[in-house]
Amino acid sequence: MFLDVKDLAVRKLRIRKTYAPGSVDFHSSEIKQLEPLEVNATAELLEGQIRVEGQLDTKIELQCARCLEPVVEEVNRAFDLFYAPLPKDEKPKEDRLKDDDTEIGFFQGEGLFLADVVKEQVLLALPLKVICQSDCRGLCPNCGANLNHEECRCETHATDPRLAPLARLKQDWLKKQ
Repeated sequence: MFLDVKDLAVRKLRIRKTYAPGSVDFHSSEIKQLEPLEVNATAELLEGQIRVEGQLDTKIELQCARCLEPVVEEVNRAFDLFYAPLPKDEKPKEDRLKDDDTEIGFFQGEGLFLADVVKEQVLLALPLKVICQSDCRGLCPNCGANLNHEECRCETHATDPRLAPLARLKQDWLKKQ
């Protein structure tokens, strides 16, 4: 769905849109949409800026950062966003952002796509790292076994030979105690 500046100048737009799983490209193979992405929003033009306000709901499957098992995250996010037109003739310059500049996005041309806004909001709602359970033991770094389901098949973990002098110091210190 395209949010056109000309249409928004005439009237406020009420949006009820459902994106089927797989229809929004999250640009990552680790993010899988499990349920339809429901969007209820309004879009309007305020002082030359597009304002998109609403709510989105879906379920996303991610991988546990420790054991790589699938983890389902519910995404329920309210948003209130402003988009200003990108200046046409102005050359890009390096400058520090002001606090007000961090509150606004930019669009180029005659408007923006709702799918781009929704994709951005879903990605912002997801945690950086997902853990399947608080006591997840992860994978064995040597054999790759999932330590939550089975014991490691590796022999004793060899210590780094460079740490041998420290191990001797520790043993000597423990004997003196």
